[in-house]
Amino acid sequence: MTATFENQNFRKRHDRLPKPSWLKVRFPSGERFHWIESQARKLALSTVCEEARCPNIGECWNSGTATFMVMGDTCTRGCRFCSVKTEKNPGPLDMEEPLKLADTIRQMNLGYVVLTTVDRDDLEDQGAGHIARCIRSTQRANPNLLIEILMPDFRGELNLVQPVIDSQAAVLAHNLETVRRLTPRVRDPRATYDQSLAVLKYLHGNSSENRYTKSSLMLGLGEAKEEVVEAMRDMRAVGVSFLTLGQYLQPTLKHLAVERFVTPEEFEDFKKIGEEMGFLYVASGPLVRSSYKAAEFFIEKKIRQSA
Repeated sequence: MTATFENQNFRKRHDRLPKPSWLKVRFPSGERFHWIESQARKLALSTVCEEARCPNIGECWNSGTATFMVMGDTCTRGCRFCSVKTEKNPGPLDMEEPLKLADTIRQMNLGYVVLTTVDRDDLEDQGAGHIARCIRSTQRANPNLLIEILMPDFRGELNLVQPVIDSQAAVLAHNLETVRRLTPRVRDPRATYDQSLAVLKYLHGNSSENRYTKSSLMLGLGEAKEEVVEAMRDMRAVGVSFLTLGQYLQPTLKHLAVERFVTPEEFEDFKKIGEEMGFLYVASGPLVRSSYKAAEFFIEKKIRQSA
């Protein structure tokens, strides 16, 4: 029987497990890596690759893939897994960001780009209009570009999801993050499991047939296998097309500890289960993140073939 949230003994934050060999990666370097880094600094753009301390940053940037985080580098939420800065009132949005973003991506000459966002609960529309402007500006400057938008939950206010849908991004993503039982421990109190499922259901039900929905789970936070499978079923039931599963890594000692390192074999098992459920694509592995270049390559190919 699965342990309940209340009686499960979780690791203390400072009680770090040694990383297994399959999680060790090289320090990022390379000409293209440094060019993207310098462009982001010069234009005051944020990349989730840096803010979330992604282990794939060198591999992705050197292959010409990057995920940009719009609305700045400071979030109004305090999820216990996330290394992005948090404040109650982060300040005004950069109204030039849509143009800066579009120009930087144009110079990178990409075929597929992921835009993600911080949460801005302090704004009247929670940033929905600004997100839509960033997507439209980027698309106008890059007509052949496919855009994936990883959006917040907008506190479940689905009328705010619609402007993002209307901006015509090719892939509409929102992350469930973890299993139902662990959601109160892992995510900010304003984010709930059912609220995220409602957003995903709305995305699927209110977008055209040639657009896709996507979500992601982190593993290693204390979930049981059957809970992961249940979450996968829940996502498939609301129409999620693409799924990514990856290992949670503790960003700092202030964040939740890793409960265990899920083996590559277990990730492969989840991949097979997801494919049997009917997901169009499952990227599942220790270093997989919600924005992961191998998944993006497949998704880009799938969309262009369907066009």
